[in-house]
This record gives sequence, structure tokens and C-alpha cells, in this order.
Amino acid sequence: METIRNWLLPLLLAAGQGALLWPGVGPDGTPGEPALLGVVCALAVETAALGRRRTAPVRALAWTLGALVVGALASPDGYLGLGPPIALYSVAVRCPVPVTVRAVAAVVGVEWVLAAVQEGMRPPLLSDMALALGVYVLCAGLGEARRQWIAGRLTATRRLAGAEHARRLAGEQERRRLARELHDVSAHHLTSVVVTVDAARRLQGSRPDLAAEALSFAERTGAETLTALQRLVGLLRDTDHPDHRPMSGRIEELIAGFGRLGRPVTARIPDDLAGPAAEAVHGIVREALTNALRYAPGAPARVLVRRTDGLLELTVENAPPRTAPQGAGGLGAGRGVSGMRERAASVGGELTAGPTREGGWRVHATLPDGAEPRRPDEPGWRRDVLREQRLADPAVALTAMILPVSFALALTEDWSAAARHAALPALLVVCGLLVLHALPLLWRRRAPWAVFLAVLSTAGLWPVAAVAVPLPSEVAELLVGGMLVETLAGYAVAAYGQGAARTWPAPVAATLGAACAVTVTACADGSVAGEPMSPAEAVVLAFILSVLLAPVFVAVWGAGLVVRRRRLRALAYDDFAFASSMWQADRAAEAERQRLAATLRDAVLAHTRALVGAARRGDPAEVADAARAALAAMREMLHSLGDGAEPAGPLAPSPTAADLDALCDALRSAGRDVRLRGLPEAARELPPSVQVSVYRIVEAALGAGDLGPARVTLRRRRGTLRITVTGVRLAVAGPVAERLRVQVAAGEGRIQCEPAGTLRVSLPAGVVPAPVQEVSPSPFA
Repeated sequence: METIRNWLLPLLLAAGQGALLWPGVGPDGTPGEPALLGVVCALAVETAALGRRRTAPVRALAWTLGALVVGALASPDGYLGLGPPIALYSVAVRCPVPVTVRAVAAVVGVEWVLAAVQEGMRPPLLSDMALALGVYVLCAGLGEARRQWIAGRLTATRRLAGAEHARRLAGEQERRRLARELHDVSAHHLTSVVVTVDAARRLQGSRPDLAAEALSFAERTGAETLTALQRLVGLLRDTDHPDHRPMSGRIEELIAGFGRLGRPVTARIPDDLAGPAAEAVHGIVREALTNALRYAPGAPARVLVRRTDGLLELTVENAPPRTAPQGAGGLGAGRGVSGMRERAASVGGELTAGPTREGGWRVHATLPDGAEPRRPDEPGWRRDVLREQRLADPAVALTAMILPVSFALALTEDWSAAARHAALPALLVVCGLLVLHALPLLWRRRAPWAVFLAVLSTAGLWPVAAVAVPLPSEVAELLVGGMLVETLAGYAVAAYGQGAARTWPAPVAATLGAACAVTVTACADGSVAGEPMSPAEAVVLAFILSVLLAPVFVAVWGAGLVVRRRRLRALAYDDFAFASSMWQADRAAEAERQRLAATLRDAVLAHTRALVGAARRGDPAEVADAARAALAAMREMLHSLGDGAEPAGPLAPSPTAADLDALCDALRSAGRDVRLRGLPEAARELPPSVQVSVYRIVEAALGAGDLGPARVTLRRRRGTLRITVTGVRLAVAGPVAERLRVQVAAGEGRIQCEPAGTLRVSLPAGVVPAPVQEVSPSPFA
């Protein structure tokens, strides 16, 4: 398919050019043998160069320019020379802007030199030069627009691939977060209970008073641990009503909760905190106020969050404790400060903590205040995608200025030198009006309706200028070429205006405005083409022009709506895919929370309750045993969280290419349209390792996260197995694509990832590749 795309257009152009050279077909007959030989050579070079325009666009442009020089010099009227515009478009699509600008300068320079050689210093030279400039600037502008659109789609694909990668890691990240939370909340408490009770039991003979103190500490610490664990279980299980409030409100509610415990807490925080930094602020404030409540009960605290130079500065400070905390000093060995440092470091920030000069405690964190990356479901993202091609607007506006001017100049070629000299002031006025008429197109994407109205308003200046200057009717008629601007403005309204259903007045207004402006301008001196024109005849002329122009403007308006719908459909797909990845990530995190909640309830909470009961009964040995049992259960749970899964059972046989049918059937049963072609013929008698590689490649491509239709095609030709997977835009960029490249390279194959969502892989069908590596886990394997 890629070969056909590369060579179809060059071959069609060659066929058309060859048809014109056939005797009796071309307008000027068949050129002589030397000229025919030159045209054929130029055509062969042009065809070969255009076939490589996608892989080597600059070299293709250089060869097409050489073919243009040879063909134009051999037969100026027999050689079309369509290769350079096409090659320049490819350069603009695949090369950066500076390269495109230099390419435009080179090709325009060659065209101008050829025009000067062929036309000489005659009036047609100026119109030919203007026409060449307009055509090549338009080609470069369209190519740049295409390049920007492809870049935007590739960025969206990478963003979605990142979301899919985050979805795959969501469970593991949630396990790590919960393990840290669990350790910070309770593990060090249980450890301190074991250490304290064992010390009291060893010193029971010499220090009997330590037993009562140790039991009191065990009961108090066990009760705190039990309360914290019950609260954590409640939060883990309460997932039916997710909290969608802004993070600022949640932080304020957290602070108010500590205030209701009898601690005076003052706070000053911005009301628009959001993103990972705000999540870190919430966690640090919670940990800092918890530590203050534990070690400085009753002391006032202060929470301050402010923005400075793109940073969030968080300060949590508490005054010295009013009374010495009982049992707290020297007994805890927690990870409160280190946990807060980890939270700050996880978002690229820093945290310091230490005593104040007054005897209190101060926690200070500096976090980056980077705004969250905008998601596809935000309106601003959509507007940016629809209007991301602004670099092409100057090219379109310049072309709309140049082409009507070159058209006007071409119409004056048959005038005598005296007539052109006499009409020179009027011609300058016409050129100025045409340039002014096209100037608003520079803003056609940003404000399409305003540009459309400005274009109609500048068209109204034509009859005014025709009367004020005055303009002869044969000169005023040259303004007709400016109607190109109305078509571009109407297209912009349909493609970029607010609300597709509200853009229908654009073709109606463009038709009436253009017809009236042309009619009034042409009839300003009371005649058209030297013939008298009455008002009634002018009305009839305006009606005829409206009938002729209406299909054109309606067709352009409809094309704008089609382009708009295609873009919005692509954006809607991105929205859905992104939301699906986020939903699946939430489900994976929720599954880990539910698993932890069940383990806490069934194991750790039971041992912690037994610890509190034994402390109240005054049995140190039972307290130590219960604390050790709770710690053992805690360690086992933390170990399972770190491992992330239950031990795997016996290894299942590796799937092969023959299992692709089952994979596609499973995806179809899940609601995705996946079709497979080429089995079993392409997979017959493949080496076992290649069989496994085929399955893993297709599995990774289809499992990248796309939800739309997909096609898998297997073809075997000349010892090479070709795998083509379409409809997998999330697999052609990001982590999935990188892993696929590594695996295909290990199998001595080749891989090509196209931004449109097509994956092409070639594997040697008769060579045993390197051992296959798992690309990604799959529920279907």
C-alpha cells in the first residue's frame, strides 16, 4: 500500500503528460524529435523523483527542478512541469519551516529565471512571475498546514499513549502509595509497642513501675492505630462517591477537621489549587498537622500556601506544646518527615522540617506550580487543535493577494503600451484594493466571522473607488478576481466558526455581496464592456451572477463543514480514548484499595483489637504477642503490595499466530470491531519463535488502548512475513511503540509506525529470531 501511495500520483502525471505528447492530442501538436527527447527525459526524471518525495523530499524537489529546466527549455509549450509544486508540498509536510522557506525561494527563483528567458522583458513576464509566486506559496502553505495537523495528531497520540502507560502502571503506583500510607499511619506505632513492652518485661524485676507505663502506652498507641486503620479502611471502601471538588476545598475541609479537635488552626491558601502539586500539599498538610496533634497537643498551628515565581511555597508551623506529651517522646520511630519529603520529591519539590526558635515545629515545602497538562476534554485544547495551523494563514493570505493581481495583469497583456500607461494609476488602485481585500485572511482561523464581514466590507469599497478615482469599466472589471477571497472566507466560517449549524448565512451573504459588488463596480460609469447598462439590466446581471456564484460558495461552505466534522470526529475519538484510559486507571487503583481494605479488616485490625484488649486487661505478654502478630500481618501485606500480585502458577504454553483468531474473537466480544485476514495461509510452517513473535506483536498493538475498529493483515511473500495493523494510533507512539521496536529488532525485522495509526512489521519467515520478550501483559494470553 505504501508503494502504491508513493508511485500512483507520479505515474498518473506521467500518463497525462504522455497523452498530451501523442500526435493530434496536444494543443500545439507533437514537438520535434530533439524537443520530444528532452521532454521524455525530463518526464522520466520527474517521475522517479516524485516517487521518492516522501522519503527524500528535498532531493526530490531538486531533481524535479532540474527536470523542469530541461523540459521547459526543450519544449516550453509541451512540458507541463507539475513536479516542483508537488515536491514543494512534500518538503513543507516533512521538513521544518526554515527548510521550506529556502525551498520556496529556490523554486521561485528558478521559475522567474525561466520566465525571463522564455518571455524576455515584456509585460507577460510580470504576470507570470506573480502567478508562479502565488502557486508555490500556496503549495508551501498547504503543506505547512498538513505538517502542523500531523504534528498535532502525533502529539495527541503521544498524550494518549502516556495516559495508557499511566493506566498500566496505575495499580502498581497505587500499591506503592498505599504501602507508604499504611507504614506511616501505623507500622512504627506497632513497632514502638513491641519495643516498649519487651523492655518493661525485661526490667520488671528492677523497675516494676515500667510495666504499668508500658501497658498505658500500649493501650493508647493501639487505640490510635486502630482508629487510624479504621479510618483508612473506610476511605478505601468509600469509592462509590468520588470526590470531584477542587483540591483547595478539600485542604480547607481537612484543616477545619483538625480545628474541630480543639486545636486553633489558621490557614491562607489560594482557591484554585489543582494538579499533582495540590495533591502533595494536601498530603503534607495532613501529615504535618497529625504530627503536631501528636507531639504538641493544644498548641495553635498555622498553614500558609502562596505562589511565587511559578512555585508553591507551603508552610505548616505550630507553637510549642502547652503540656509535655505523655508517652510520645522517645517512643516513636516513624517516617513522618521522610514521608513528607517523598511526597514533595514525587512532584519535583523539596521539603525541610525542624524546630523553630520559640520551641515549636516548622515544615516548609517548595513545589513546582506547573499547571496540569490540558486534557482533550477541555475546550481550550479543542480550540488549539482546530486553530493550530496558523503558520499557514500568511501563505493563504499572500496567495489570495497575488493570484487576483496576476490575473488582472494577465488581462492587460493585450493592451497597447499607450493604454497601459494611461491606465497605470487605475491599475495601481485596483491592485491596492485587491491586496486590502485579502488582508483580513491573516486572522481567518482566530476570528472567522469577523474576517468574513471584513472581506464583504472591503468589497464594498470597489464601487466607491470606481466612482471616486474614477475607474474605467475595463479596469474595474479586473476586480472580479477578488472573489477568490470570499470563497476562502466562507470556508473559514464553515471550518472554524462557532457552531456548524449557525454558519449557513455565510454562503448566502457571500453570494449576494459578491454579485452586488461586482455588478455595481462594473456599472459605475454606466456601461459594461463599452455597452450602456440601464438599472434594470444591472439588476438582471446581479441576479445572473448570484445564480452562477451560489453553487460555488455552497460547495466551498460544504467542504469546510466536512473538514470540520472530520477534525471533530478525531478529537472526539481522542476524548473517548483518554477518558477510557483514565477510567481504567481508576478501576485498577480501586481494585488495589479494595484488596488492601479486605486484608486490613480480616487480619491487621483483628490483631490490633486484641492488642488493645490485652493492654486493658494488664497482660504484657499477650500485648507483645498481639503486636507481633499485627506486625507480621502488616509485613506480609506490605510485601504483597510491593510484589503487586499473587505468585504465578505453572507457566502456560506460549500463544502462537494460530491463536490470533481467539484474540480477535475476545476483543470482538468486548465490543471492539477487529478483523483478521491472512490466516492460516501466512502462518503455515513458520518457525515456533516467529509464531510467538507474530502473536505478541499483534497483541501489543491491539492492546495499546485504542477502542475503534482495527484490521490485522498477514501476508507472506518471498520469505518475508508482513504484518499490517490499522486503527492502532496508541501503538505507533510512546512506550508501546518503543517496546515493539526492540522486539522487532531482536527478530531481525523492520517496523514502520505511521502517525495515522498504521503499524507495518516485516519479519523473516525462515529465520529463527531471538527469544521473544513479553511486550505487555494481556488478559487473553
